[in-house]
Amino acid sequence: MAVIPIDLAGRSYQVRTGSGLLKELPDQCGALLRKKAVPVITDTNVAEYWRGAVETTLAEAGFEPHWHIVDAGEASKSWSVLEELVDWLLAEEVERGDHIIALGGGVIGDLTGFAAAILKRGCGFIQVPTTLLAQVDSSVGGKTAINTRAGKNLVGAFHQPGLVLADLDTLGTLPIREMRAGYAEVIKYGILGNRAFFDWCEENGAKVVAGDRAAQEYAVCRSVEAKAAIVAEDERETKGARALLNLGHTFGHALEAETGFSDRLLHGEAVALGMVLAARYSARKRLISDTDAQRVSAAIGAAGLATEISALGLDCNGTKLAAHMLHDKKMDAGTLPFILLNSIGEAFLDRDVSMEDIAAFMEEQLEKGV
Repeated sequence: MAVIPIDLAGRSYQVRTGSGLLKELPDQCGALLRKKAVPVITDTNVAEYWRGAVETTLAEAGFEPHWHIVDAGEASKSWSVLEELVDWLLAEEVERGDHIIALGGGVIGDLTGFAAAILKRGCGFIQVPTTLLAQVDSSVGGKTAINTRAGKNLVGAFHQPGLVLADLDTLGTLPIREMRAGYAEVIKYGILGNRAFFDWCEENGAKVVAGDRAAQEYAVCRSVEAKAAIVAEDERETKGARALLNLGHTFGHALEAETGFSDRLLHGEAVALGMVLAARYSARKRLISDTDAQRVSAAIGAAGLATEISALGLDCNGTKLAAHMLHDKKMDAGTLPFILLNSIGEAFLDRDVSMEDIAAFMEEQLEKGV
């Protein structure tokens, strides 16, 4: 088991990565589980595979899991599902010193974390991520949120977990599409800040997606270490460093909005295509070479992820996609900064981007590959 500390002022915690952690859940959580009743939030898909294992390990240790199961999918990050969850937690008499378990992918982590942030002005929660995307990204760093009509993750809070347990065994139940979507967040760390890790991903990305456990452990640990360093430097995204983690997200969220935040386009798939677009736009601005932009596209495409907007079959124009971006959380004084590349392994925040140029660029990309 690898242990990676997230060092924050007064709120440090650990990310533990390895196989068999669900079987050790009570021991791993220790004093964080202070009552016999343990609230566990999950979704219908995860419950099918892992509810039995969690029931058994908690019961054998003298605990009694109380389950709240929501529908799988991005639609559960909503006001109505949040309200139901908070009402259930209040009925369960959860106290501020208690810890709720979030068992699932990014949707469950975001939803549960936000509920924990607002319940009685803040109670504890434990992240038990079961997808590759959640293990390398959304479970670490304390960002929690739900979606609204205006856009993705626009209502939320920074609320750090008490512990993150990333059991690699849970990756064995994921469909190949989910693995590919999670891998997008792995290679992101190489593209934005570590050329050597990008090189490793070029050589080993297929192994990660295919289920090679050693490659998965290396990928998860290196990704979490990279995010831990950035979160420790800029926990609440006020200094610019943490914003780099949004590489591909501004472009990607626009595509998610156009597809209705649905399973038509998974978050990781959107981020992957968004990183290709960020690299191409960086080349358009002559920040990187066309060769480097093509290398980013090839590395992402090699994992089985789409690299052309035309693959989505959208019925819109570049202006509409650019308009979606104006709901981005990074909007500041009416301007939208973009995460672009000075090179592979060196991302930066560009605050001087013309939205008219973005619209024209997106129009070109819509036509590409048609």
